[in-house]
Amino acid sequence: MSKYSVILGNLGNTCDRFLSTGYKDELPKETLIRQASEIDGVEGIELVGTWDVSKDNVDAVGEMLDKYNLRCVSIIPDHFSQKRWGRGCLAAKDPDIRKQGLDYTMECVEMARSLGCTNLNIWPGQDGYDYTLQSHLIEERGWMAETIRKAAEAAPDIKFALEYKPMEPRNFSFMARASDTLLMAKEIGLDNVGVCIDTGHAFIAGENVSESIVILQEYGKNKLFHMHFNDNYDNWDDDMIVGSVHFPRYVEMLFWLKETGYNGWYSMDQYPYREDAQGALRESVMFLQMIESKLTNEVMDQIRNIVRKGDAVASQRWLRETFFK
Repeated sequence: MSKYSVILGNLGNTCDRFLSTGYKDELPKETLIRQASEIDGVEGIELVGTWDVSKDNVDAVGEMLDKYNLRCVSIIPDHFSQKRWGRGCLAAKDPDIRKQGLDYTMECVEMARSLGCTNLNIWPGQDGYDYTLQSHLIEERGWMAETIRKAAEAAPDIKFALEYKPMEPRNFSFMARASDTLLMAKEIGLDNVGVCIDTGHAFIAGENVSESIVILQEYGKNKLFHMHFNDNYDNWDDDMIVGSVHFPRYVEMLFWLKETGYNGWYSMDQYPYREDAQGALRESVMFLQMIESKLTNEVMDQIRNIVRKGDAVASQRWLRETFFK
């Protein structure tokens, strides 16, 4: 089985833009960590910088993770929810803001080292634009690459996984799709800079996630560093239970993850606003584990034969007979 993790805040009082206080009660951090440890198969936790961990509490968080036998598998720097990043962070027009973004990223590097974590997941949600003729499309993308390069050069022991999303909170994001994010990673030109696929972000970008996996692994030469799993209806980042909408696509995804030798974490990234959070995350993990359990050597050979033939009727028959009989 693959390695499974959850983003800690998914277990808490997730908020939407209509009720900013959320629909649930706030729970202590240790309660969230304990709940994560109770999900069968979950061995890791992702922490959001500032929200979950800071330089002031990093030791205490590490002790709680040790207590519940969980690893910190990634830190997500908060490049998106702070007021100072409102007009950009890593690609901001203001060089002082870019410097602050770099300094804060390096704080997260130190926190990762303290927790024995080797991955930073970079989602610069505020780096983009909203209006025509608002962005200098050459300079700002260049500044983003420069800022990430400085951080990655200073921390060769840390992997920087660039997470893309086509929109929100900006109307247009500089890292919007797998291919342009791979171009960014290749422009930076460092072995420790790669890409994170968030399945929901890829769906709203109109991607076939399996093809994105192959592009990053084959053409990118193993540039897929991290995976975030959730589901949606293709038009918004709904962050729903995995497999609730796109069942067959996840079969194809897990086949290609295995076929291309991906050995990173399968991390759950959901916003169960009203649902039982632990139950929602558990169902997501169990859904992926169910598919994984089917991918025996024999079944992998069956899929290889199916995709080589290109017979859509045969492939749909195979899905029905494999998963619904």
